[in-house]
Amino acid sequence: MSSYYKFYKPYGYLSQFVNNQNKRRNKKLLNEFYDFANGIMAVGRLDEKSEGLLLLTTDGKFSNYITSSKVEKEYHVMVDGIIDEESIRRLSEGVTISVNGKSHQTKNCKAVLLTDTTHIYDRFVRDEKHGPTSWISLTLTEGKFRQVRKMTASVGFPTLRLVRVRIGDYKLETMQPGDVVAINY
Repeated sequence: MSSYYKFYKPYGYLSQFVNNQNKRRNKKLLNEFYDFANGIMAVGRLDEKSEGLLLLTTDGKFSNYITSSKVEKEYHVMVDGIIDEESIRRLSEGVTISVNGKSHQTKNCKAVLLTDTTHIYDRFVRDEKHGPTSWISLTLTEGKFRQVRKMTASVGFPTLRLVRVRIGDYKLETMQPGDVVAINY
């Protein structure tokens, strides 16, 4: 019997349960939150400085499907500065980023300015004196290493905060950092 969970990965945690690397031995891991079933794995990853929805499972086929390009992943992104319509258009049409030292053209995606962010858990990012920020929604079907951060930087609006709010039909909804919810699949 396979296990499936939605998890709100907090900022500052790695998307893994076991740490076998010497240089990362003081890192925070997901097993601090819940006594998960043996063999549980994170479906995809969120880097240490990203937060939000992470699916966990013991089912390899489910993991492969969710990480495929058939499933949309939606991110709400706080960027440095007030982003303009031209930059949002460029993001939606795809931009060139570096992946493993090679130039990569991102696929078309959905990019939208967010005007209401009350659904996002409030966390201090920086002082207002450092300038204005804005929020966008990016919905992707690919997931290259640090892709969202590279995309927003390529149009001149570096990412300050990154929250994954949706993976396919699974949504973060009202979950708070560290929350775990069993799901049926």
